[in-house]
Amino acid sequence: MTASCKNKSTEKQLAGRRQLLKSLTILPTGLCMGMLATNSVLAQDSVANSVKALVFDVFGTVVDWRASIIREGQLLAARKGYQVDWAEFADRWRSGYGPAMNKVRTGELPWTRIDDLHRMILDELVQEYALTGMDEAELDHFNKAWHRLSPWPDTVAGLNRLKTKYVIATLSNGNVALLTNMAKNAGMPWDAVLSAELARHYKPDPEAYLTAADLLGLPPEQVMMVAAHPSDLRAAARTGLHTAYVIRPLERGPGRPVDLNPAGEFDYTATDFLDLARQLGA
Repeated sequence: MTASCKNKSTEKQLAGRRQLLKSLTILPTGLCMGMLATNSVLAQDSVANSVKALVFDVFGTVVDWRASIIREGQLLAARKGYQVDWAEFADRWRSGYGPAMNKVRTGELPWTRIDDLHRMILDELVQEYALTGMDEAELDHFNKAWHRLSPWPDTVAGLNRLKTKYVIATLSNGNVALLTNMAKNAGMPWDAVLSAELARHYKPDPEAYLTAADLLGLPPEQVMMVAAHPSDLRAAARTGLHTAYVIRPLERGPGRPVDLNPAGEFDYTATDFLDLARQLGA
């Protein structure tokens, strides 16, 4: 073979190698994107299959507290003739909840059930809104409006689907009697009613989450917290629980900003309980 033929053969081999290398530099981009998507799905499947129990925040996540309290106020006004902005009243009653719990958390108050904290807030609002003429039985009935909160439209059907695969339980700051009456009233199919009352620590104290896992006989990593409030989920995650964020855009009324979990910090993000059940394979 002449030198000229050898050079041409070598050039063809080099050109073939360059083309092969070029194709290999192109392929990984597509492959990596596919692998990332596959890994994400596999990671979610792994979580869905490793979790044994779902524990749910209740106020705002499971039930529509605001519309329910507005309705209860309107029913009261029909009997007593009060002229009140019940949407504002509901927001004020709810806004007293956090500060009241903080008084317990800091030791300013001894351990106090949510029913009793609700009543303390209500007594102040009764004076402020001049809701005169109510006797003790009427005040007690109105305070227990929180026992009669209505579920979101997807709640009962979604819980029943999730129950086919997981143990489902409340994990609320509401006391056990409140949560039990609420479930009875709305037909919610809990396997267990767990409450911060059992830990004597209100969320987001870590004891509330860890006690729930312990009472279910599970390590934290086999429990998933389901909530409409990112702060609740972050606190749960710090104790080792998995997290599912359910978006409830109307919890505080129309026109409020909604956190859509753009950073993807939670294991799942769902539009409602039925969507969560679909994602979890229930």
